[in-house]
Amino acid sequence: MKKRSIEIMSPAGSWESLRAALKAGANSVYFGIEGLNMRSRGAKNFTIEELPEIVSLCKKHNCKTYLTLNTIMYNSDLKRMKEIVDTAKKNGITAIIASDISAIQYAHEQGVEVHISTQSNVSNIEAVKFYSQFADVIVLARELTLQQIKDICETIQKEKIVGPKGNLIEIEIFAHGALCVAISGKCYMSLAQENASANRGMCLQMCRRSYKVTDEETGNEFVVDNNYIMSPKDLCTIRFIDKILDAGVTVLKLEGRGRSPDYVYTVTKVYREATNAYLEKTLSKEKLANWEKELESVFNRGFWHGGYYLGKKLGEWSGTYGSQATTQKIHLGRATKYFVQAKVGEFMIETGELHEGDMVMITGKTTGFLQIKIEGLRVDGEPAEKAIKGDLITFTVPERIRKHDQLSLIQNKIEE
Repeated sequence: MKKRSIEIMSPAGSWESLRAALKAGANSVYFGIEGLNMRSRGAKNFTIEELPEIVSLCKKHNCKTYLTLNTIMYNSDLKRMKEIVDTAKKNGITAIIASDISAIQYAHEQGVEVHISTQSNVSNIEAVKFYSQFADVIVLARELTLQQIKDICETIQKEKIVGPKGNLIEIEIFAHGALCVAISGKCYMSLAQENASANRGMCLQMCRRSYKVTDEETGNEFVVDNNYIMSPKDLCTIRFIDKILDAGVTVLKLEGRGRSPDYVYTVTKVYREATNAYLEKTLSKEKLANWEKELESVFNRGFWHGGYYLGKKLGEWSGTYGSQATTQKIHLGRATKYFVQAKVGEFMIETGELHEGDMVMITGKTTGFLQIKIEGLRVDGEPAEKAIKGDLITFTVPERIRKHDQLSLIQNKIEE
């Protein structure tokens, strides 16, 4: 009997985040290039010229590469879409994630593996059967319950519904990250107010702002208990990860192509460890509680534990603007040198101060993400307990870093 495997699919909006995902144990990464994807504004995105390097790096880590091509397509986009698919095929990209039938059909015709995006809002088995002629993996709508997901997975097994490669259709769901107030992300607020279509990857997150409700006839303002009435908390499924996997899901998608490397590393690491524990039958309440604390330490708008998956209606709103992470990152300086034999990094402190024993993170295009505790702090070659702006410092760094890598202090947030 083939041993079951669970794929952890991580976001990559930059080289730093891509390497962070690989270091944390991602089985696959998804990313966009130069438009025609749902984060064309919100993430840095890569260029077509960078595809060979991305594929080469990921192959070394046995990691699949998924290129997002999931916006609405107009006639003027078709030439560009085909160029991207052709280039993806040429460079050995694992699969295209698409929602518009033009991209789905063209990629399929060219022999490129297709994954159906959540923007297609697949919510029933007949839709799965339809898309199975084009795709091997289908991302279900985020608004389904676990029972609905389980029914779909069981029917795929029972009726032997296969994709173009001849394998049973795999079901993917979103496991962690931002939720949209609109169904499957189909929103027109940015288009209506700023002429920037969310369905073209240009979302300005108008829903994340605070609003007042005003009676136009009288001018009276209605008092609401939360001004952020359209900004949902972030989805977090770690508490019931076993139920999700019991339902038959094989791919867990982690949202966050616009997020920092520490977010990508932490979220990937937590869900990798949790799924491994599930497969090894070692899940425990203590482990789940510890993983939840780790997730709380990086960017989040507060967590909606369960989401639609447990049959809840959307009604848990963030209540504040921005992140509610329990830690904050403060820029300190940049790397100037790395001594390979001694495993020591040299840095110039550009702002703030640093102490022996502090927790820091180092990020860079090649380094990715590294979090360590300061040990052996030296200022201008002399042992020190503290360093301030203008100091040239060294301390132990167990992994190789590069010149210009960014050094940041990790601090617990002080509650106001």
